Amino acid sequence: MYPISIKKNRSILIIKALLVFLLCSTMVVFPRETFQASLRGFNAWLTLVFPALLPFFIMSELLMGLGVVHFMGVLLEPIMRPVFNVPGTGAFVMAMGYTSGAPIGTMLSVELRKKNLCTRMEAERLMSFTNNSSPLFIFGAVAVGMFNNPALGLILAFSHYSANLIVGILLRFFGERDHQKINDIDNKKGLLITRALKALMEAQVSDGRPFGTLLADSIKKSVQTLTLIGGFIILFSVITEIISTLGIMDLFIDAIILLIKPLGMDSNAAPALAVGFFEITLGIKSASESEILLPLQLIAASAIMGWGGLSIHAQVASLAKGTDIRMKTYISARIMHSLISALIMFLSMGSAAPAITNLFETHQSMVGIFSGGWAAVVLPMVFFLAICFLGILASLLIYLCRSFNLIFINKR
Repeated sequence: MYPISIKKNRSILIIKALLVFLLCSTMVVFPRETFQASLRGFNAWLTLVFPALLPFFIMSELLMGLGVVHFMGVLLEPIMRPVFNVPGTGAFVMAMGYTSGAPIGTMLSVELRKKNLCTRMEAERLMSFTNNSSPLFIFGAVAVGMFNNPALGLILAFSHYSANLIVGILLRFFGERDHQKINDIDNKKGLLITRALKALMEAQVSDGRPFGTLLADSIKKSVQTLTLIGGFIILFSVITEIISTLGIMDLFIDAIILLIKPLGMDSNAAPALAVGFFEITLGIKSASESEILLPLQLIAASAIMGWGGLSIHAQVASLAKGTDIRMKTYISARIMHSLISALIMFLSMGSAAPAITNLFETHQSMVGIFSGGWAAVVLPMVFFLAICFLGILASLLIYLCRSFNLIFINKR
């Protein structure tokens, strides 16, 4: 006799085993295609993902161990709670996510949940709107590398980040009646900066690790996480190649054509959207090379960046494993992000795009700026500092207004 749980999921278990067996068999039948796809994925991870994310992974671990996250949690609670319905510590996750890209937003959200610095619903909200494409990817890889026009980086970044902020605000109403209330630090007595400094010192004492040990642990954990991410990138590179080789991708393309035709979109955009459903970089590259007008290329690219691709979703799911965080909120957010980002891009095409394009076309040196090696360090750092500065400034203004009863803002 089978256990009841096995009886209910018997068909799912069989399908999983069958799909993995078919994938393995196909890899044996097409060894050259498999190797080439694997090599492409490995090169992308080694030359782009690993060097771009490793410093931020290490620094995020250090900042959490040193109590900086707790400091920001107290300092930014006045703005994060009413706007996004997440604790102030979510501001650090948001800043890192908008700076270095997915899946660091998930990694930090999971860490906050494990340390009981947020509830399950708060972690789900936070994870769902902090997994973005990084500014370096948008300005460097997409705008300069794929579209060969740095002007488009501003338009793509605007549609991508503004859409995700809208998603974050909409998600504040998801699970609003959260009974797992974590300490409401906004109601504690004392000056805001005093409470923030106290939280920083208490966090360092609670951690207790010497700085050398903390640094070693941060490097070790970051490398392990990035190795896991590299495995997913290589695997989905192989899966995408095999699907294309077998002609299965054509079925996805036909399905997408049925969806976009009523919207008046060119059916030539379907192949890019189909590839982008699985992998973001290949999808955007396909969109930039497709035989459609530039506005439609940008709309397709925005939709693909908003969705993120199954490869990133698998990375997010693996990082969230072992916690009570559910994926359904994240997937819903990605669908919303994709649609809203594409809509914002569509509206932008008739207003800001021509002016920005003309501005950058007269300054071709911008290509060198965004593609230069220094951009890998300076651009993310500028984004991080700007987000932190604006967040702290807004939080302090709200706190002062509350203190003098000038405005009323719902703390939930």
